[in-house]
Amino acid sequence: MPTGARHAAPLPFSLYGYNHHLALTLLDAALLVMVLIWGSNFSVVKVALRDFPEVPFNAMRLLVGSIVFMGALWWNRDTKSQEAPLTRTDWWQLLFLGLVGTFLYQLCFVGGVRRTSVANGSLIVGISPIMIALLSAWAGHERIKPVRWVGVCLALGGLYLIVGHGAELSSQTLYGDALMMSGVLCWAVYSVASQPILKRHSALTVIGLTFTLGAVIYGVAMIPVLVTVDWSSISPQSWGLMLASALLALNLSYFIWYTGLKKLGGSRTSIYSYLTPVVAMAVAAIWLSEPVSANQVAGAGVVFAGLLITRFGS
Repeated sequence: MPTGARHAAPLPFSLYGYNHHLALTLLDAALLVMVLIWGSNFSVVKVALRDFPEVPFNAMRLLVGSIVFMGALWWNRDTKSQEAPLTRTDWWQLLFLGLVGTFLYQLCFVGGVRRTSVANGSLIVGISPIMIALLSAWAGHERIKPVRWVGVCLALGGLYLIVGHGAELSSQTLYGDALMMSGVLCWAVYSVASQPILKRHSALTVIGLTFTLGAVIYGVAMIPVLVTVDWSSISPQSWGLMLASALLALNLSYFIWYTGLKKLGGSRTSIYSYLTPVVAMAVAAIWLSEPVSANQVAGAGVVFAGLLITRFGS
């Protein structure tokens, strides 16, 4: 058993359980909570951005997220001291992960959302499980069994039913599509490249340090934008939504994601990403009164079937 897994108790609660079967059940439930949060986050961000500029909104989320992660690391400093010490190589790996998974990913994602359609963006983000599975197999981290590829393809087909029929393919959205695709690639590299260091250190240590390093880079790079913001024009509601987005979509969900990578591997964890557009569609229909078509309902069912096959197929 890896050193980090043997000694780490990064939070007051555990996602692992007391036996293998129970650990899977608890982790599956946590991953579903993560999907619920990330799917709802689309509507949360959309409402907040009505009077909260994009770059400052993201910068504040990253600042809050970093403070919470650093606080959690300090709170668990006694447990962390039992882990193997971070080497110079580890720090270089953490810096790389922070650069790719926080700074570059957030930069590409926000820029892509601004410049392309929702349908295009959702469809592009939806292929992240396939990219993660391919990179994991190429890196030799795990072998993807044929039955799981069936589930991946099935879920991708369901995703197309949800958003693909409305996707636009034009020169106007080409730049935004390229940014979204770059963001997906960053997230896939981030998820796969973090797996070796997760074998030596706890999920909280890895996510806390990579997130904070990336947030610092983001904040420094965006100083020219941040100094021009009229902060007094932002409503209390938008500040509250920003705080909720940071604590839930970044702190809690990133920790669950990293726990999934540590326990299940990249391909089985990332397949849950297929459910995010389904949740986003449902929340937007309830909160923002966006219409839901029969195609989208059918697609949601197909996505769920693909998830079950990929997650539990043997």
